[in-house]
This record gives sequence, structure tokens and C-alpha cells, in this order.
Amino acid sequence: MPITSSFSGSVATIVIDRQERRNALNTESLDELDAAVGAAVADGARAVIITGAGGHFCAGADLVELEDVAFTRHLGDVLVRLAEQPILTVAAISGSCMGLGMQLALACDVRVVADDAKFAVPVAKLGLMVDHWTIDRLRRFWGEGAARLMTMTAAVLDAEDAWRLGFTQKRGDLAAAQAMAHSAVPLAPLSQAGSKTGFAVHDGPTLAIYEAAFARAWASDDLREGRAAFTERRAPIFEGH
Repeated sequence: MPITSSFSGSVATIVIDRQERRNALNTESLDELDAAVGAAVADGARAVIITGAGGHFCAGADLVELEDVAFTRHLGDVLVRLAEQPILTVAAISGSCMGLGMQLALACDVRVVADDAKFAVPVAKLGLMVDHWTIDRLRRFWGEGAARLMTMTAAVLDAEDAWRLGFTQKRGDLAAAQAMAHSAVPLAPLSQAGSKTGFAVHDGPTLAIYEAAFARAWASDDLREGRAAFTERRAPIFEGH
């Protein structure tokens, strides 16, 4: 199987393993990745890490097999599901992170980047476009200047660029990503999920979604537990309600 999953405590690590294609994804492997993320959350994961085998994160879509816009639309659905998971998602990136690989990284909450990582959105080389969801997140996570550079000149950026421009939140390998994920597991689930909701909504009708999450957190048993633990100088035990 091109997608494998493993658990360590409440952290799931999902590995793309199509090394003969530098982990480029076709429809079958994209669906397996989507299913693996959903299964990890259903099985109680409190954080999910996505990474690639053999020194590369994901070199993009497997263009040998993919020829029409239907895949792009299907990919959009998968990316939104990944982005909307109510737990921490981490991209552990080494080597090639191009095209679809960049989109996976953009769908995750945080990114841990190895020194050999390379990033590109080479649409201008191929005569295609990514969806607006990707453009929006590319602009927000890289900054508009870098986003325009990559989409309009097919520039390849490196780990130093990712660090300098704020695309990555930590430099390191898979072990560093796993350490970050484990450190987040004991934290308050409603706070994490609610904050994540807030980053996805904007002014107007969708703001009510965040306001509901805000109210739920402020009325939660977890808030009472957090306050009690602070007063008693102990680690809180959050239950997510």
C-alpha cells in the first residue's frame, strides 16, 4: 500500500510511500491518504503527522496518470477535509514538496521542515492552475510576494526561504515533528478545535461558527479543570467537554 499509518500514543503518523515517483500521488493513493486521516481521527488520534518515505515529502500529482480537471476538483475536497479536521495536523517535510505536495502542506496546521526541503508551485510550467483555496492559503502562509513568485515564475524556494518567510514553524526531521505533536496532545481539545475554526472563518455569517465554538469553550468542564489545575499547580487533564 502506498499509504501507511502508525500510532504512538495519541499521535498518528501517516507516510506517503511511492518512492519510485518521489511520492507523487495518483487518485488511488490520494484516496488512501484521505481515508487514513479520517480513520486516525475516528480512532482517537489527537494529532496527525503527514510525511513521505525515502527523503521526499510529495513531488506533486502523478501526471503520468492524471490528465483532466476532475482530479483537481477531487483533490480540493480532500484538502478541505484535511484542513477541517478538529485536531492538530503537522506536515513533516523533507526533499521535494511541489505542487500537490505544497497543497498538502498548506492544508496542515503547522509545518516542520528539514534542511534539504524544496518548495514549488510550478503551474506556469504546465499550463494549469490550482484552485482559489490553494491560492488563498499560499498567499497567507508564504506571503503574497513569495506566492506570486512561485506561481508566476515557477521559482523553487528552499528551507531557508520557508523559515525566513514564516511558512515553517520548526526546522527539523520527522522526530522533531513527532515531538511537537506529542507536546500538543495533552492540551485542551475544545480550545484547539475552536481556534482552528477561527482561522477558517471570516466576518459575516460564518463568524457565528467561531462564536459558537467560543461559547462552548467558555462553558466547558475543561475550562474549570484548567483553572483548578492552575490553582493547584498541577497538570490539567482535559477531556474535551
